[in-house]
Amino acid sequence: MHKVSVYFSSSLTRSFTLVELIIVVIIVGILASLGLTQYSTVVEKSRQAEAKVRLGVMRSLTYEYYLNGGDLTSLTNADLGVDSACHSTDFFKYLLGTQTSTYVNLHAWRCTSGGKAPNYDREYRFFMRYYPSTGSSTWHCYYSDDSSPCFGLPG
Repeated sequence: MHKVSVYFSSSLTRSFTLVELIIVVIIVGILASLGLTQYSTVVEKSRQAEAKVRLGVMRSLTYEYYLNGGDLTSLTNADLGVDSACHSTDFFKYLLGTQTSTYVNLHAWRCTSGGKAPNYDREYRFFMRYYPSTGSSTWHCYYSDDSSPCFGLPG
């Protein structure tokens, strides 16, 4: 039997320097923070599904009110079944906004406290402008603190 010996030369040994490891950690941290931001935006958009369903019901009740009376100026929150308060079962509080003889704004304000957890740290107003005479509607969204548009919708 032959005995085989293997010798490693220090010139063949490879390792990472501390600087290289720090650079990798920084790059991974930047990528993770970008991913978390995008994830938060996607989750918040999915919570708007609750608002869209509820605003759709409010739109149906507005249309029924319009068919019965022909006018929207005396429409109230009670007619739409909302009370403009944050409840522990909802991410949004719902209320009637601007109303004219031709259109009405149906609002869903994101709860910053009192609503279903997690509450959002920055209040935004997601609303539908509804024209019952034509049946058309447009979606809008803006932040309450500076009126800038949100989620790619007009303000």
